[in-house]
Amino acid sequence: MKPYPTIALPAYREFPLEEMRSRLAEFQGDVQRRRTVRDFSARPVPRDIIEMALQAAGSAPSGANLQPWHFVVVSDAGKKRQIRIAAEREEKEFYQHRASAEWLAALAPLGTDTRKPFLEIAPYLIVVFMQKTGVLPDGRKVKHYYPAESTGLATGILITALHRAGLVLLTHTPSPMGFLNELLDRPKRERPFLLLVVGYPAKDAMVPDIHRKTLDEFVTFIGD
Repeated sequence: MKPYPTIALPAYREFPLEEMRSRLAEFQGDVQRRRTVRDFSARPVPRDIIEMALQAAGSAPSGANLQPWHFVVVSDAGKKRQIRIAAEREEKEFYQHRASAEWLAALAPLGTDTRKPFLEIAPYLIVVFMQKTGVLPDGRKVKHYYPAESTGLATGILITALHRAGLVLLTHTPSPMGFLNELLDRPKRERPFLLLVVGYPAKDAMVPDIHRKTLDEFVTFIGD
Protein backbone atom coordinates (compact mmCIF):
# COMPACT_ATOMS: atom_id res chain seq x y z
CA MET A 1 0.00 0.00 0.00
CA LYS A 2 1.28 3.42 -0.94
CA PRO A 3 2.26 5.42 2.17
CA TYR A 4 0.69 8.82 2.55
CA PRO A 5 2.30 11.72 4.37
CA THR A 6 1.23 12.38 7.94
CA ILE A 7 2.00 15.06 10.52
CA ALA A 8 1.75 15.21 14.29
CA LEU A 9 -1.70 16.18 15.59
CA PRO A 10 -1.47 19.98 15.50
CA ALA A 11 -2.45 22.35 18.29
CA TYR A 12 -4.30 19.77 20.40
CA ARG A 13 -5.21 21.09 23.85
CA GLU A 14 -6.40 18.91 26.71
CA PHE A 15 -8.32 20.63 29.51
CA PRO A 16 -8.77 19.60 33.15
CA LEU A 17 -12.18 18.04 33.76
CA GLU A 18 -13.60 21.04 35.59
CA GLU A 19 -12.49 23.34 32.78
CA MET A 20 -14.08 20.97 30.27
CA ARG A 21 -17.35 21.23 32.16
CA SER A 22 -17.20 24.99 32.47
CA ARG A 23 -16.35 25.45 28.80
CA LEU A 24 -19.23 23.20 27.78
CA ALA A 25 -21.63 24.90 30.17
CA GLU A 26 -20.77 28.29 28.68
CA PHE A 27 -21.10 26.95 25.14
CA GLN A 28 -24.37 25.18 25.88
CA GLY A 29 -25.84 28.30 27.42
CA ASP A 30 -24.84 30.33 24.39
CA VAL A 31 -26.19 27.98 21.72
CA GLN A 32 -29.41 27.45 23.67
CA ARG A 33 -30.11 31.14 23.05
CA ARG A 34 -30.01 30.65 19.30
CA ARG A 35 -33.35 31.23 17.63
CA THR A 36 -34.49 31.35 14.03
CA VAL A 37 -35.35 34.96 13.21
CA ARG A 38 -37.52 36.36 10.42
CA ASP A 39 -37.43 40.04 11.40
CA PHE A 40 -34.11 41.48 10.27
CA SER A 41 -32.46 44.87 10.46
CA ALA A 42 -30.80 46.32 7.37
CA ARG A 43 -27.83 47.27 9.56
CA PRO A 44 -24.60 46.33 7.75
CA VAL A 45 -22.29 43.57 8.97
CA PRO A 46 -18.54 43.86 8.32
CA ARG A 47 -17.46 41.40 5.66
CA ASP A 48 -14.55 40.09 7.73
CA ILE A 49 -17.04 38.72 10.29
CA ILE A 50 -18.66 36.64 7.55
CA GLU A 51 -15.27 35.54 6.25
CA MET A 52 -14.13 34.35 9.68
CA ALA A 53 -17.32 32.33 10.16
CA LEU A 54 -16.90 30.77 6.71
CA GLN A 55 -13.29 29.90 7.51
CA ALA A 56 -14.58 28.02 10.55
CA ALA A 57 -17.15 26.22 8.39
CA GLY A 58 -14.39 25.13 6.04
CA SER A 59 -12.77 23.17 8.89
CA ALA A 60 -15.67 20.67 8.96
CA PRO A 61 -14.96 16.97 8.45
CA SER A 62 -15.90 15.59 5.04
CA GLY A 63 -15.95 12.29 3.19
CA ALA A 64 -12.38 11.50 2.04
CA ASN A 65 -11.55 15.14 2.91
CA LEU A 66 -12.95 16.24 -0.45
CA GLN A 67 -14.82 19.19 1.09
CA PRO A 68 -17.85 19.02 -1.24
CA TRP A 69 -19.28 22.48 -0.56
CA HIS A 70 -19.30 25.95 -2.00
CA PHE A 71 -20.67 29.07 -0.32
CA VAL A 72 -21.93 32.05 -2.31
CA VAL A 73 -22.21 35.23 -0.22
CA VAL A 74 -24.71 37.71 -1.62
CA SER A 75 -24.87 41.33 -0.47
CA ASP A 76 -25.78 42.99 -3.79
CA ALA A 77 -29.25 44.54 -3.49
CA GLY A 78 -30.23 43.73 -7.07
CA LYS A 79 -29.24 40.09 -6.73
CA LYS A 80 -31.04 39.77 -3.41
CA ARG A 81 -34.16 41.18 -5.09
CA GLN A 82 -33.91 38.57 -7.85
CA ILE A 83 -33.56 35.80 -5.26
CA ARG A 84 -36.59 37.05 -3.35
CA ILE A 85 -38.77 37.16 -6.47
CA ALA A 86 -37.76 33.64 -7.51
CA ALA A 87 -38.06 32.23 -3.98
CA GLU A 88 -41.52 33.73 -3.43
CA ARG A 89 -42.67 32.28 -6.74
CA GLU A 90 -41.63 28.80 -5.60
CA GLU A 91 -43.13 29.34 -2.15
CA LYS A 92 -46.52 30.29 -3.62
CA GLU A 93 -46.51 27.10 -5.66
CA PHE A 94 -45.58 25.13 -2.54
CA TYR A 95 -48.21 26.61 -0.26
CA GLN A 96 -50.99 26.57 -2.84
CA HIS A 97 -50.39 23.26 -4.62
CA ARG A 98 -47.60 21.01 -3.28
CA ALA A 99 -47.76 21.11 0.52
CA SER A 100 -50.00 18.59 2.23
CA ALA A 101 -52.52 19.69 4.85
CA GLU A 102 -50.39 17.95 7.48
CA TRP A 103 -47.29 19.86 6.40
CA LEU A 104 -49.12 23.20 6.45
CA ALA A 105 -50.47 22.41 9.91
CA ALA A 106 -46.93 21.74 11.15
CA LEU A 107 -45.77 25.10 9.76
CA ALA A 108 -48.71 27.08 11.16
CA PRO A 109 -47.25 27.71 14.66
CA LEU A 110 -44.16 29.25 13.05
CA GLY A 111 -46.14 31.92 11.23
CA THR A 112 -44.52 31.31 7.85
CA ASP A 113 -46.14 32.30 4.56
CA THR A 114 -45.21 33.04 0.95
CA ARG A 115 -43.80 36.51 1.66
CA LYS A 116 -40.04 36.60 2.22
CA PRO A 117 -39.04 40.26 2.74
CA PHE A 118 -36.03 39.21 4.81
CA LEU A 119 -34.34 38.08 1.60
CA GLU A 120 -33.92 41.76 0.70
CA ILE A 121 -33.67 43.34 4.14
CA ALA A 122 -30.89 41.27 5.71
CA PRO A 123 -27.39 42.42 4.74
CA TYR A 124 -26.20 38.97 3.68
CA LEU A 125 -27.59 35.86 2.05
CA ILE A 126 -25.27 32.86 2.13
CA VAL A 127 -26.24 30.18 -0.36
CA VAL A 128 -24.75 26.79 0.45
CA PHE A 129 -24.13 24.51 -2.52
CA MET A 130 -23.39 20.78 -2.30
CA GLN A 131 -21.07 19.28 -4.87
CA LYS A 132 -21.74 15.67 -5.85
CA THR A 133 -18.60 15.73 -7.97
CA GLY A 134 -15.48 17.87 -8.00
CA VAL A 135 -12.91 18.90 -10.60
CA LEU A 136 -9.22 18.24 -10.05
CA PRO A 137 -6.57 20.79 -11.10
CA ASP A 138 -5.92 18.76 -14.26
CA GLY A 139 -9.59 18.91 -15.23
CA ARG A 140 -10.53 15.37 -14.24
CA LYS A 141 -13.79 14.82 -12.38
CA VAL A 142 -13.79 13.15 -8.98
CA LYS A 143 -16.75 11.68 -7.13
CA HIS A 144 -17.52 13.15 -3.72
CA TYR A 145 -18.44 10.75 -0.93
CA TYR A 146 -21.16 11.61 1.58
CA PRO A 147 -21.63 15.10 0.12
CA ALA A 148 -24.94 15.80 1.90
CA GLU A 149 -23.61 14.74 5.30
CA SER A 150 -20.39 16.68 4.80
CA THR A 151 -22.14 19.83 3.64
CA GLY A 152 -24.55 19.57 6.55
CA LEU A 153 -21.65 19.43 9.00
CA ALA A 154 -20.04 22.51 7.46
CA THR A 155 -23.35 24.37 7.51
CA GLY A 156 -23.88 23.53 11.17
CA ILE A 157 -20.48 24.96 12.06
CA LEU A 158 -21.26 28.08 10.02
CA ILE A 159 -24.59 28.61 11.79
CA THR A 160 -22.94 28.18 15.19
CA ALA A 161 -20.05 30.50 14.31
CA LEU A 162 -22.35 33.27 13.15
CA HIS A 163 -24.46 32.90 16.29
CA ARG A 164 -21.33 33.08 18.45
CA ALA A 165 -20.45 36.32 16.69
CA GLY A 166 -23.77 37.83 17.81
CA LEU A 167 -25.69 37.61 14.54
CA VAL A 168 -29.06 35.99 13.87
CA LEU A 169 -30.03 33.67 11.05
CA LEU A 170 -32.85 32.07 9.16
CA THR A 171 -32.43 28.75 7.35
CA HIS A 172 -34.51 29.01 4.19
CA THR A 173 -35.20 26.14 1.80
CA PRO A 174 -37.49 27.16 -1.05
CA SER A 175 -38.42 24.08 -3.05
CA PRO A 176 -37.19 23.52 -5.66
CA MET A 177 -34.05 25.65 -5.39
CA GLY A 178 -32.63 25.19 -8.88
CA PHE A 179 -33.15 28.87 -9.66
CA LEU A 180 -30.19 29.63 -7.41
CA ASN A 181 -27.78 27.91 -9.82
CA GLU A 182 -28.94 30.20 -12.61
CA LEU A 183 -29.05 33.41 -10.61
CA LEU A 184 -25.64 32.81 -9.01
CA ASP A 185 -23.95 31.27 -12.06
CA ARG A 186 -23.11 27.97 -10.39
CA PRO A 187 -22.45 24.77 -12.39
CA LYS A 188 -25.01 21.99 -12.70
CA ARG A 189 -22.79 19.62 -10.72
CA GLU A 190 -23.62 21.73 -7.66
CA ARG A 191 -26.98 21.48 -5.92
CA PRO A 192 -28.39 24.22 -3.66
CA PHE A 193 -28.38 22.83 -0.13
CA LEU A 194 -29.56 25.74 2.01
CA LEU A 195 -30.04 29.48 1.92
CA LEU A 196 -28.93 31.28 5.09
CA VAL A 197 -30.27 34.76 5.84
CA VAL A 198 -27.75 36.56 8.06
CA GLY A 199 -27.70 39.84 9.96
CA TYR A 200 -28.84 41.66 13.08
CA PRO A 201 -32.38 41.29 14.40
CA ALA A 202 -34.85 44.12 13.94
CA LYS A 203 -35.45 46.07 17.16
CA ASP A 204 -39.01 44.74 17.31
CA ALA A 205 -38.10 41.18 16.26
CA MET A 206 -40.49 38.50 17.51
CA VAL A 207 -40.06 34.72 17.46
CA PRO A 208 -42.54 31.86 17.98
CA ASP A 209 -43.00 30.61 21.54
CA ILE A 210 -41.59 27.12 21.03
CA HIS A 211 -39.71 24.68 23.25
CA ARG A 212 -36.89 22.26 22.60
CA LYS A 213 -36.80 18.62 23.62
CA THR A 214 -35.08 17.66 26.85
CA LEU A 215 -31.96 15.51 26.80
CA ASP A 216 -33.92 12.43 27.84
CA GLU A 217 -36.25 12.88 24.87
CA PHE A 218 -33.57 12.75 22.19
CA VAL A 219 -30.61 10.84 23.68
CA THR A 220 -30.16 7.16 24.57
CA PHE A 221 -27.08 6.03 26.50
CA ILE A 222 -25.97 2.39 26.24
CA GLY A 223 -23.37 1.51 28.84
CA ASP A 224 -21.79 3.68 31.55
